[in-house]
Amino acid sequence: MDRCVVLVDAGYLLGAAASLLAGEPARSRITVDHAALIQGLRQRAEADTERPLLRIYWFDGAPDRVPQPEHRRLRVMPRVTVRLGALTRSDGRWAQKGVDAAMHAELTELARNRACSDIVLVTGDGDLLPGLMSAKEHGVAVHLWAVQAADGDYNQSEDLVAEADERRVLDRTWITRAVRAKELGGPCAPPPAPRPEIAAILSAPLPESAAAAAAAGPESAEHTHERSGANGVARPPAGTESAAAAGGEPGATGSKVVPTPKDLAGLGRAHAAGQGPAGPGAAQPGAAAGATLRWSSDKGWVERGGPVGEPEATAGLPTLAQLTSAEQRWADREEDITAVSGDPFEVGQVFARRWTDRLSDTAHLTQLSTEYPRIPHRIDGELLRYAARFGLLAHKDDQIDEHDRYAIRAGFWREVDLRTAAEHAPATD
Repeated sequence: MDRCVVLVDAGYLLGAAASLLAGEPARSRITVDHAALIQGLRQRAEADTERPLLRIYWFDGAPDRVPQPEHRRLRVMPRVTVRLGALTRSDGRWAQKGVDAAMHAELTELARNRACSDIVLVTGDGDLLPGLMSAKEHGVAVHLWAVQAADGDYNQSEDLVAEADERRVLDRTWITRAVRAKELGGPCAPPPAPRPEIAAILSAPLPESAAAAAAAGPESAEHTHERSGANGVARPPAGTESAAAAGGEPGATGSKVVPTPKDLAGLGRAHAAGQGPAGPGAAQPGAAAGATLRWSSDKGWVERGGPVGEPEATAGLPTLAQLTSAEQRWADREEDITAVSGDPFEVGQVFARRWTDRLSDTAHLTQLSTEYPRIPHRIDGELLRYAARFGLLAHKDDQIDEHDRYAIRAGFWREVDLRTAAEHAPATD
């Protein structure tokens, strides 16, 4: 039949695109507009083969062959069929199993049944050579597409290239219509507006334990800084100085170390007792006294080092699951599949929008806003689990990296800030 079919090895296409745009084949380094990518493949295939499209087959791997959010979005698109192989871990790395076999079976079956006159293969794997040769023997024209290699060389099997009837290269210009690299070296998203309580924490003098760690050398200072991120103190993305997060000039703090939660606990007690050191770098009287450290726990925020008897302000905040009805859960899932791109910043915004929209008591929103930048443990865990559904865990070591976590939480707080501002905006006639 005078129609064309496109078989896409997603691992090859997106991995090669990541190498071209981001310098390494990790798919986590790129953001993909799947709708634009599918449309581009269809238009290019129909133009190259001069045949109408029958179908695009998208071959990819998934843990336990369970469709990921990107697969669910793809399989509801017109003329797209998703075929999944297994995604397994070996020596800490992800590897696809069964994808090549599935592509080979589909290729030979289409040719044997004369379902099309032209087949476009977007792959580089030489294992498909027998299937390609079989398709040619059945009278099908085989078009082989490559993604432009970052080093200007081939990123396909030479035998596969030699056997193809036609060969095309998807260059950088074509790829960037639907794929872009994530900028990991700089801020991943516009940060929320500076808050005075964060400035108070970061401008406060360090206790003796942290000062000693800073004096011990760069290695010790780096360890202290890492512990601060692991225990709940919000940090700006890599390359951003703590002074910038506090609203000051970048580089103003020089070699200052961001205090750990343990340091801040001691700092809060020292100021409460009136023992805080004074000096050129000391915070203004009363500024750090309100910089109370809070740890997250399953029971809500636990106050440490603050005034005795201070209430747990956010312990009663409801989770999104508690606020969501069965009908809303179904609608949310449909929106996730069809409208949410999976960008970490956007994911945080979507989660916060749903949470704030469904609050029956707006006082909860005010309570949460005052806790910036720390999100209550139950809500934060729910937020990260929601983000994991968008493939942010795929092809990684089962965790969301620091840059993406910052973007997710930054998106969450940006949306909360917008909703808080709207709640307090004066009414107009």
